[in-house]
Amino acid sequence: MKIRSITYFCNPKFPLEEKILQDAGKFLSEAKSAYEAAGYEVQTVRLATIPFPKLLSGNDFNRSGSKATEVATTKSLNELPKFANQFAKAIKDAGIAYGSLGPALPEFPRSYQVIPEAIAASEDIFFGGMMTGKSGSELSDSRIFMSAVKACADVIVKCAPLDPNGFANLKFAALANVHAGAPFFPAAYHDGDAPAFAIAVESADVAVNAFAGQPTLDEGRSALIAEITKHGQAISHVAQSLISNLQSPKFLGIDFSLAPFPDDAHSLGNAVEKMGVQKIGLHGSLASAAILTEAIERADFPHIGFNGFMQPVLEDTILAKRAAEGTLTIKDALLYSAVCGTGLDTIPLAGDTTADQISPLLLDLCALALRLDKPLTARLMPVPGKRAGEATEFDFAFFANSRVMALDSSPLGLPLGGDEKITLNAKLPRS
Repeated sequence: MKIRSITYFCNPKFPLEEKILQDAGKFLSEAKSAYEAAGYEVQTVRLATIPFPKLLSGNDFNRSGSKATEVATTKSLNELPKFANQFAKAIKDAGIAYGSLGPALPEFPRSYQVIPEAIAASEDIFFGGMMTGKSGSELSDSRIFMSAVKACADVIVKCAPLDPNGFANLKFAALANVHAGAPFFPAAYHDGDAPAFAIAVESADVAVNAFAGQPTLDEGRSALIAEITKHGQAISHVAQSLISNLQSPKFLGIDFSLAPFPDDAHSLGNAVEKMGVQKIGLHGSLASAAILTEAIERADFPHIGFNGFMQPVLEDTILAKRAAEGTLTIKDALLYSAVCGTGLDTIPLAGDTTADQISPLLLDLCALALRLDKPLTARLMPVPGKRAGEATEFDFAFFANSRVMALDSSPLGLPLGGDEKITLNAKLPRS
């Protein structure tokens, strides 16, 4: 098991106050050293900001919207590519590997449109696009913003040709019901001025080892819960030691989602198959995903973020293999998200996939997220020049090759395909 990232959350202001980033870099350097001294390999240190539309507009956007305010906001959002480039250089100077400028927001329609240009103009900067939100002052009501769903689909399509392999879409995720503080990119964003930090782990091997050779499910689950608790509490103990005074960033918690690495020893697909499913994608896989997620919930440590079954197809050798065989489909991955996961991640799609075909899939993801009151994301990768069923040919250490997955989708008709705000409340518990 490794620490995938120590993620620092802050508001670096606009214009950029580089001292804030320098302070972040200093803290992250100290945190990395502390975790390495405790025996953990730290792969990356990262920084996430408040959502860039609020950052660039100075947080004073007028929702009631005078024309002058709208013009000023649009002008500030047009600065995003330049700002993203400046931000990328500033965090590198501070010793920080990756940055997230947070999600585009439905109240800023222009914010989605500028993301492809900002990704092209910067290096190692990530973005999201929010597709859901609360219904005004009615905090019990949640909405799917169909205009934002379509805008996210458009971002995915426009990002695809920016890189011959479609890699620009690694830096963008469509978000449904995702709250601030999740340390995994591209979903990470902050929601205030006071700094904070959280830990994301790479821990699929913990699940593989827990279930390998176990005669009963209970023994495997007990071993997994015990191992997660042990590491979760050790990581938390180090985090608490880093908080020395009132100026220290707040520790938000750990996202113990069972993130994989592309070899069999670190494959969550392998863990599912160690549990007794012959091939992930066959029936029994959903039950396995539910059991693994529930084990994380049972473990005793401070939770933040997703904390679930993570299924990035191209980052997991067994998932990639089963997708290539056709055993694991996009519908399967969406189904497993219902019992918990981060959603749909590194899904290879045909290069000519249209925004109108992607939108229905994103709508389904939003419906799951709101009805089940859980965070879900979609990081989809149309691969230029590839058709469904064709082999991928990535030369990338963090990817396992697979085949382009078929997307069973057609453009939506009315009324579902309009630009409505769809109110969709969470399922109520049984009385």
